[in-house]
Amino acid sequence: MAINAGSSSLKFQLIEMPQETVVAKGLVERIGLDNSIFAIEYGDDQKFELVEEIATHDRAVELLFEHLTELGIVKDYHEITGAGHRVVAGGELFKESALINDEVIQQVADLGEFAPLHNPAEAAVMRAFKERLPEITMAAVFDTSFHTTMPAVNYLYSLPYEYYEKFKARKYGAHGTSHHYVARRAAEMMGKDVKDLKIITCHLGNGASITAVDGGISVDTSMGFTPLAGLTMGTRTGDIDASLVAFVMQKLGISDVAEMVNILNKKSGLLGISGVSSDMRDILSAAAEGNERAQLAHDIFVNRIQKYIGQYIAVMNGVDAIVFTAGIGENSIQIREEVIKGITVFGCDIDTERNNTRKEAIISPEGAKVTVLNVPTNEEMEIAREVERLKQA
Repeated sequence: MAINAGSSSLKFQLIEMPQETVVAKGLVERIGLDNSIFAIEYGDDQKFELVEEIATHDRAVELLFEHLTELGIVKDYHEITGAGHRVVAGGELFKESALINDEVIQQVADLGEFAPLHNPAEAAVMRAFKERLPEITMAAVFDTSFHTTMPAVNYLYSLPYEYYEKFKARKYGAHGTSHHYVARRAAEMMGKDVKDLKIITCHLGNGASITAVDGGISVDTSMGFTPLAGLTMGTRTGDIDASLVAFVMQKLGISDVAEMVNILNKKSGLLGISGVSSDMRDILSAAAEGNERAQLAHDIFVNRIQKYIGQYIAVMNGVDAIVFTAGIGENSIQIREEVIKGITVFGCDIDTERNNTRKEAIISPEGAKVTVLNVPTNEEMEIAREVERLKQA
């Protein structure tokens, strides 16, 4: 079972391995809020949904186990032989996935200072699984692990070096599980070894990041110390001058840094610029109707992607493939086309007919210098593969 716990959610997939067949998948939303939703899909397009108060992540896990058996998905939940838990922040402590024990769970919780909305929830779900299935192989799969290969020249900020030595103040990145999966899958689609390729992976969703993958390893990524840095996102600013933060705080009379960080994380980005929505679908619709701020939000989003692609071509001294993935990347035919059409100087282009898809595809013209691909991400499958790897280690 692959588990992805958020601050108020729990996403899961039950996967039969090594066949990599998805048996069931679902989502628990609004944990700790009114009208929580438990939804699961299984069998031949069968669906089950429950709306009730789900106060804690432990209760969400309890409901999951109950319905796996009640719906006949498994005869007994002890049929589950492995569980992989997505963890947002592994800091410098976890350079690869780790088998879960009490010490690892505590370390994940302690790393909550790097991801306060995610790591505590992830540690809670690990404990809940360990209580119910203490004998199975459980692995923590870290979003940051893929990026631990970055050289210091790319992960260090130009701050006094002692801040890194004392506080581990550096770039960590995120979405590593997704970037790792789509880079390898892109290489397979191209019929080449990922070790022989320079790939730029664009994970474009409500949260968005771009990674330079050289020879199969991450050498630079757009998110920073936290997922706030990098691209313009749904509600996050992306890169910003730190002095502007102090300026706005003074003008608004904000004395609590946490309040300002909340604005940067939850009230900025596409939402802040457009005043319409954080959802790109709404932005595109409003822009088509003549909303100038929505059009501006769209233009800035595309502009920042193009700038990072240009940066990473420089970082790797070339590029063989550009990959689009995640909610916007996989589904917005328009955004993919606009991004690539603005950077054709690098030898990339888009085939309009091939690009007219939301499925896995090479979307550049035949014989293009740079291959452009649409690769739907599958973080849950990557997590399941890591569990299998650690079971056999």
